[in-house]
Amino acid sequence: MTGSTFPAWIHDASPIPDPMGFGERAVTFLRRLRHPNSTAPGRAFQLFDWQERIVRRIYGPRNPDGSRIVKTVMLLLPRGNRKTSLAAALALLHLFGPEARAAGQVVFAACDREQASIGFREAANIIREDRRLLKAVTIRDAFNSKKQITFGKNGSTLTALASDGGAAHGLTPSFTLIDEIHAWRGRDLWEAIKSGQAKTDDTLMMIATTAGRGSEGLAADQFNYAVQVAKGEIVNPEFLPVLFMAEPGDDWQDETVWQKVNPGLVHGFPSLSGLRALAKEAEGNPAELSSFRQFNLNIWQANSRDPLFDLGAYDARALDDDDTDLEQLAAYIGVDMSVSGDLTAVSVAFRHDDGQITLRSAVFVPGDDLRGRADRDRAPYERWRDDGLIRICPGPIIDNAMVEDHIRDLCATYDVQEIAFDPHLARVTMQRLHDDGLPVFAFPQRPLTMGVAAGDMERIVTGRLIRHDGDPVLRHHFENVVTSRNPSSGLIRMHKANGHSRIDAAIASAMAVSRAVTAHNKKSRYDSPEVLGLTMF
Repeated sequence: MTGSTFPAWIHDASPIPDPMGFGERAVTFLRRLRHPNSTAPGRAFQLFDWQERIVRRIYGPRNPDGSRIVKTVMLLLPRGNRKTSLAAALALLHLFGPEARAAGQVVFAACDREQASIGFREAANIIREDRRLLKAVTIRDAFNSKKQITFGKNGSTLTALASDGGAAHGLTPSFTLIDEIHAWRGRDLWEAIKSGQAKTDDTLMMIATTAGRGSEGLAADQFNYAVQVAKGEIVNPEFLPVLFMAEPGDDWQDETVWQKVNPGLVHGFPSLSGLRALAKEAEGNPAELSSFRQFNLNIWQANSRDPLFDLGAYDARALDDDDTDLEQLAAYIGVDMSVSGDLTAVSVAFRHDDGQITLRSAVFVPGDDLRGRADRDRAPYERWRDDGLIRICPGPIIDNAMVEDHIRDLCATYDVQEIAFDPHLARVTMQRLHDDGLPVFAFPQRPLTMGVAAGDMERIVTGRLIRHDGDPVLRHHFENVVTSRNPSSGLIRMHKANGHSRIDAAIASAMAVSRAVTAHNKKSRYDSPEVLGLTMF
């Protein structure tokens, strides 16, 4: 294992196998194309050294029967490095070039129609630079209609599709460009393309994208797999990862890192002065720094541009705590109840004598249309269900009886001091648990109380006092937290980036951690002005 994801083979001049000359053939074809923005004589398509190495690595290596070894390419490039131009030229290689096949289907697939049209227009503009090519094809690109290029000689087509449209079943693509996969919504088109490729031999998929956000979902799955292949943790000669991204330990302000990550920089794209300006804006501005790291250094980010805390500090505290040892510690429960078909989360904070906090969480999810919910929330609920990481409630809403039974089980197992609820959504549940003699605690989710809770949560993580078991569901909810800080009071507000982001477990955890900190430091639970009392709800 190299431990590095950087594609050193692009610059080391090492030989690339090309036993049948198909790599040379592809390079020759691309160089004969023209591009409207080319500065070469005759506007010849400019295939720079690093791009040529990628093309040779895709098309050169072959099986004894002549079939292509590489079937999937993940090209991770920062903005401004002309990945769309290269992908469009490769699409033409499969449309009417030496890689074309009779009635072959070339597909440009993106998150929406406009994004899919970008690659399509790039290919169409390359064709329009050459009258001979323009006569050989039919280009349909009218506004608000299906965009397609047809090569009359063999009936092959290039079509633009969007992941927010229909699933497009019936495809049999010979070449597919998956554009900016980090912005895709749902998996329907992806699965239609994958199943379509399985119908025929020698297909090629190129995933051309900048870095995305989050650790769950289609894009993250493909990125994580590519990283494992690049590091040698997975051996798959059919999958070629070409990952231009800054690595751990790289200084984001070091211009040599910029040059390593942006292979086009030496040729004048993207603009060096433009990168310098963006880096200057990123100094002292967390949101701009997050964008710079994602789009210009290609570092995969957390979902939120304004996170509650550094997820690296959180990840470093994934520790194994014996459940038997936890039984001896004071435990504080935070509950974030659901509205309608939303999620419910129950988190437990165990306070150690040295001030460390062990955090555990359980998330309840309605079972109806779990697949649709997974697509909307960009969360792998089906996998989490199969792995026992979430609790599924039958039907379209949360079964509060299941939640109550879980809380009772926690109280029977651990030394629970408080069970914190927002009374606005939980009066009936609170009453039932109170009637059982359990220590119900009113914790209204108002700006003041939640601002204090968010601050406590942030300090515990930043101070390396948090302990957790690496629960991916809980981490996903923390990833989705967007924060804003009141300039006068300094209080933090935790909220969602969009309507489908889930932060329920993060809210419940902040409540639990805050009570573990606050209740321990007060003689009486009634001393805080925010506390309404154990049973006053």
